[in-house]
Amino acid sequence: MAKYECTVNGNFSDFSRYIHDEIMNGSISASYEDGCTYRHADGMTEMSVFERYSYAGGNRVSLSVLLTQTGDNTIRVCAVTSGGSQAMFFKLNTWGEESFLDRFREAVDRYRG
Repeated sequence: MAKYECTVNGNFSDFSRYIHDEIMNGSISASYEDGCTYRHADGMTEMSVFERYSYAGGNRVSLSVLLTQTGDNTIRVCAVTSGGSQAMFFKLNTWGEESFLDRFREAVDRYRG
């Protein structure tokens, strides 16, 4: 498991769409598994789960993305990868998870400018 947290400034819907497009266009094997969006009195929260095949690891890895915006244009971002190990009792071979999260982090950095 690998995790990345940050904040970005911008329009919630635009950022959400941008992240979705970056993940889906970043890998030929990427898929959007499911998610949900909640509107609340002072903002929005969205959870999305993506998967892709890791050639380095020889397996599929997932990326869960949580976006939360309250009040202003500050969006809190949390992304967690999982599924990149082939061992039964402990984690080996987490290259796929780390690579998936690195590409996500790069997309966020590009959005920030």
